[in-house]
Amino acid sequence: MVSPEKIAAKEKFLLFLEGKNLRITSQRQAIIDTVFTTEEHFTAEQLLEWSRQKDQSVSRATVYRTLPLLTESGLVREMDFGKDYKFYDPNYAEHPNHSHIVCQDCEKIVEFESDKIVKLEDEISAKLGFSVKSQRLQITGTCDKLKKAGTCQNKCS
Repeated sequence: MVSPEKIAAKEKFLLFLEGKNLRITSQRQAIIDTVFTTEEHFTAEQLLEWSRQKDQSVSRATVYRTLPLLTESGLVREMDFGKDYKFYDPNYAEHPNHSHIVCQDCEKIVEFESDKIVKLEDEISAKLGFSVKSQRLQITGTCDKLKKAGTCQNKCS
């Protein structure tokens, strides 16, 4: 079931598009439905694949034209983990100050929040005379599954 926050984010995005006088084509609707019903971080190619499961006519060009609109709206965050492609965080609107830990082998992305990190941010920003507007903490590591078993079903080829 889609959370009320996701439904609200989708409605905000539709209003954002309306404010830019952009049409909601069936392709764009499939992309929007896909983005605002997933909890998973995704690449443009994954979004294309998932959206085509809803509407086979979704084109790569429409995905690549819609992604900048999603990030411009502030409802989805583009993330750079040092790869040749970007990841997109569909949970940004609901939790703008969460952090990520990423497996460098299988690209598994886990979100987390920590009161200790928030306290440290507050402490550091107060000491330096700043007010926190947002934060981005990205930790890169290797997931325990690969270390323990020698293999990980998520590992990219």
